[in-house]
Amino acid sequence: MAKAKHAKTNAIRLLEQQKIHFDVIEYEIGDGQVDGVSVAEKIGQPVARVFKTLVAKASAQKLFVFVIPVAEELDLKAAAKVVGEKKIEMLAVKDLLGYTGYVRGGCSPVGMKKLYPTVIDDSAQEQGSIIVSAGKIGMQIHVQLEDLITVTKAQLAPITTTHA
Repeated sequence: MAKAKHAKTNAIRLLEQQKIHFDVIEYEIGDGQVDGVSVAEKIGQPVARVFKTLVAKASAQKLFVFVIPVAEELDLKAAAKVVGEKKIEMLAVKDLLGYTGYVRGGCSPVGMKKLYPTVIDDSAQEQGSIIVSAGKIGMQIHVQLEDLITVTKAQLAPITTTHA
């Protein structure tokens, strides 16, 4: 379990409540290098194991969460098809905090204000466990894929441009 010395984010609180094992990984943010690939390098993990959380919308009332490898790009058409929408677009950064409770660069798929439909790129199956934001810039959580699917009620699907 996470040690008490770590800041408690919504994601960490939720994982602890559900008694899900995870590890907190902290990294330095002073250099401004907080993009996913840089984070993977800083924490000494393969880029394929570190995932970013993206939020997209079909309308103001319909939001979706997509969790993809940090070096990949979301295929909006494939993602829309998976969630049963004709078209989706990325949520504006200015709206992210209001809808999710998280800021850009610190958005976790766990512990958002609401449980939005979530899709994790199926490449995560090759990893077994993945690393996602802990809900704060400078903190990541390493969690088993099955546990992440359970806590977010996610489905797996090919949603990156690499798969398209």
